Amino acid sequence: MDKKKVIQLAGVEIFQRDNRILSDVELVVNEGEFIYVIGKVGTGKTSLIKTLNAELPLLKGTGDVLAYQLAGIKSREISELRRKLGVVFQDFRLLSDRDVYENLAFVLKATAWKSKTSINERVNKVLEIVGMTSKMKNMPHELSGGEQQRVVIARAILNNPEIIIADEPTGNLDPETSEEILDLFIRLNDEGKTVLMATHDYAVIAKKPARTLVCVDGKLVDSDKNRDEIEFESLLDSNF
Repeated sequence: MDKKKVIQLAGVEIFQRDNRILSDVELVVNEGEFIYVIGKVGTGKTSLIKTLNAELPLLKGTGDVLAYQLAGIKSREISELRRKLGVVFQDFRLLSDRDVYENLAFVLKATAWKSKTSINERVNKVLEIVGMTSKMKNMPHELSGGEQQRVVIARAILNNPEIIIADEPTGNLDPETSEEILDLFIRLNDEGKTVLMATHDYAVIAKKPARTLVCVDGKLVDSDKNRDEIEFESLLDSNF
């Protein structure tokens, strides 16, 4: 039985303002895949993620994410789509005036959760998944970088998304913490989540080899189809 296609891009051009970043993008992602997006700074990794998240408008080509058409997508549909996507940002974007619990509860309230009991149960559950239950009353500034990233991952999975998209989730972390965060993504993938991770950390890729998309020379190259042509290490910016 064929797996469900959760992302499909065809003939896509990706722009930042008036600058074309990637052209002729062709991509199919199946349910349950673990995929890396690599490439040097400025080659389009983040722009690709912002397009999938409908943060950047799709101006040319066709894009389908979880049956939502990206071209001409309406505001209401963007909200619905984002509830089905869990996005993990490199810069955390936690609310500095709220503790860990309230950061997560705020997201649930904003996505139409009403029951205080249900909110409490869900927040506790995701904090348990990422190993941060003991820190729920801490403020973000009281947490280490790795702890903040775990909270961001907890936030991303609050609404049980079908796809997790991570933009350089280990970029600001030391190697040991990076490995712990990668292990968490691997576990989520093993539980059935589709994971798309932009990274420049070769050690991460070496630990869990997987299908890799390469942003290079204005193109998105799929390693599954062009592995012999790709020198992976030369396309990664080392963070060691």
